[in-house]
Amino acid sequence: MTEQINTQELIDLALQAGQAILNIYHDKDLAGDVDYKSDNSPLTLADKASHNVIMKGLTKLYPNIPIISEEGEQVEYSARKNYDTFWLIDPLDGTKEFINRNGEFTVNIALISKQKPVFGIVYAPVPDVVYVGTGERAFKLVNGKEAPLKVNNSTSNRIAVRSKSHASPEEEIILKEYDVTDSISVGSSLKFCMVAEGKADIYYRHGPTMEWDTAAGQAVLESAGGKVFKETGPTPFTYNKESLLNTGFLGLGF
Repeated sequence: MTEQINTQELIDLALQAGQAILNIYHDKDLAGDVDYKSDNSPLTLADKASHNVIMKGLTKLYPNIPIISEEGEQVEYSARKNYDTFWLIDPLDGTKEFINRNGEFTVNIALISKQKPVFGIVYAPVPDVVYVGTGERAFKLVNGKEAPLKVNNSTSNRIAVRSKSHASPEEEIILKEYDVTDSISVGSSLKFCMVAEGKADIYYRHGPTMEWDTAAGQAVLESAGGKVFKETGPTPFTYNKESLLNTGFLGLGF
């Protein structure tokens, strides 16, 4: 499936979505316009703007591939259970980071095939860094220059990447089991990318996420040689479940 995907077109689309976010981020009046969904999670004008850009672009580029987006109309399982391949989008991952103005938010575009993420782009608009996982390889783009991504494969004194917004006692137990001696903190799906480029070795999340939160980051990490499992053991972390709510997971760079 990925051989039919034009990577540069999708990078360009992520950049366009990122620019739509930045247009609002740099306008204090617009950036401060925050609504709340039924689950009490925040929704900004930037979430909506990025969603519109990506939906328009993907519909034009790949009209026959269905799209599931956090900000789109939710598709009932009775319909989407038949999706063999589909786009899974988080137009603005890290909305709390956007609101807190720390720059650690991303645009996430993933392609799911047979319940697995086979392609993913994570774009951080503020530092202007693009992370790409094609299934065959992973790389990042900084100032237009491409650099390969490869996990560390560390065997000891590992570094964990941790959330700025979420933590749990279970996390401490798991990190001890994997000989973690240090940690770094970063928001959104950038945590997957830190493991993919070898700045960290493990990303554990006990609390709930949604499928669109993890798909693009998982594609980048696995393309860089890493693994993502359910937290209960070496079981594949899959997509298009009856509920789009994820279990806990473990991302490893070794």
